[in-house]
Amino acid sequence: MESLLAEYVADRSHESDAPDGAFTGAAGGAACGDLARISLTLAAGRVDAAVFGTEGCAATRAACACVCDLVEGESVLEAARIGPDRIEEELGGLSPARRHAVLLAADALHRALSAAASSGEPLAEATEGRVLVAVSGGVDSAVAALREKEKGADVVAVTVKLWADPDTDGTKACCSPEAVLGARALTHDLGIPHFTLDLEGPFRERVVDEFLRGYGEGRTPNPCVLCNGEVRIAAMVDLADRVGAECLVTGHYARVVEDEEGALIAAGSDDRKDQSYMLAALPPEVVARLRFPLAELSKAEVREIAERAGLTVAKKPESQDLCFLAGQSKKDFLERHAGLGERPGPVVDLEGNRLGEHPGQHHFTVGQRRGLGVAATEPLYVLGTDPETNSVKVGPRRHLMADRVRIRNAVMHRDGHRVDRVRLRYHTEPVPARIEAPAGRHDRLEIELEEPFEGPAPGQAAVLMSGDVVVGHATIASQAGSK
Repeated sequence: MESLLAEYVADRSHESDAPDGAFTGAAGGAACGDLARISLTLAAGRVDAAVFGTEGCAATRAACACVCDLVEGESVLEAARIGPDRIEEELGGLSPARRHAVLLAADALHRALSAAASSGEPLAEATEGRVLVAVSGGVDSAVAALREKEKGADVVAVTVKLWADPDTDGTKACCSPEAVLGARALTHDLGIPHFTLDLEGPFRERVVDEFLRGYGEGRTPNPCVLCNGEVRIAAMVDLADRVGAECLVTGHYARVVEDEEGALIAAGSDDRKDQSYMLAALPPEVVARLRFPLAELSKAEVREIAERAGLTVAKKPESQDLCFLAGQSKKDFLERHAGLGERPGPVVDLEGNRLGEHPGQHHFTVGQRRGLGVAATEPLYVLGTDPETNSVKVGPRRHLMADRVRIRNAVMHRDGHRVDRVRLRYHTEPVPARIEAPAGRHDRLEIELEEPFEGPAPGQAAVLMSGDVVVGHATIASQAGSK
């Protein structure tokens, strides 16, 4: 072991500054203060050259030299299979005190691969039977990857990094740096190459900023619908093309169906886990590139499969928060990132009479009952908020009931005559509905509900359905009428 380590320490053939055009990854912060940097030059889907630079102990230098030996001349996909265990094996084993060296070298390698994956660079030629599987580090995506591998597919894994914030508990988020490490370890245990796709910039700009703006303007945004529809899934489909995969596989509980006009999202078989609402904003051309191997399974069945296979995530609890809120309150997040702190304003009734005071209209959403701090002879609910006057309007529950809903930014994949129901909130039953609109985009429309719905909230998604198939989506603008 020591002779191999000394050999790699003495090997200076790969120690160099990064050449022009190289993809570089750096990792550091270990207890001894070591830093590792690995740079890869790619050509025709292979690692044409690999160089490294280090600061710190000899073991880190040896581990980086070893990584460069392992990847130079290999395909990019083979390089993406390499993890700490492979590096340590090549070095002949390391003492526990030196284990950090292979962890740093492996992380630097995969950060360099992430730079390549996030660059738009082609990484592999198209290959029949290859699939790209989105792996978040949770049980659903792990079982999706496992099922594809067991079917004989040539599986490549990707984890999307969307958010890194010291105030966020990364262990509870699906797209944090901690989630990336967990997903990478899981896929390497399955013998699957792994890439990280860094989308933190577009996610912050198009999802988090809209979330903050929405609350400031008196709306209740649904960032997951926006993220799936405009940021992460299309980016992963693009990566699928660049690694030569036929499609993108995810662990969502949903289905892809085809009609005479093409592909659409439909509900999964487990009503309790159906995620078609969260995928509703996906364009049909992206839907056509997706596959959902969990579509016919229940959550209990997925956990059973994971346990039988000995997956470490078999009993991992589900993430309950938005990824960028994990471990912190929405109140604190809004204050830190948007300056939406305490801003007292009036609580008013339907006639505009002042009933009390609230800490800021951005803390309230339509249908909310708790936190009003107002005494009344009957329960009061938030009927609306006004950011201009910083007021919260409240009233009896019956005033929440809507039979018409105005929507904005509507996208109709099919003609409105196909619509027979609408889902106005995640985890609520669809409401029988009608809408008159041709296929295409519409700035404003109105949905007529056949049954009253309680508290449609401005900013939430309205998912237009034909049976269990999503045929359009929009954003709720306001309640248009009540019975």
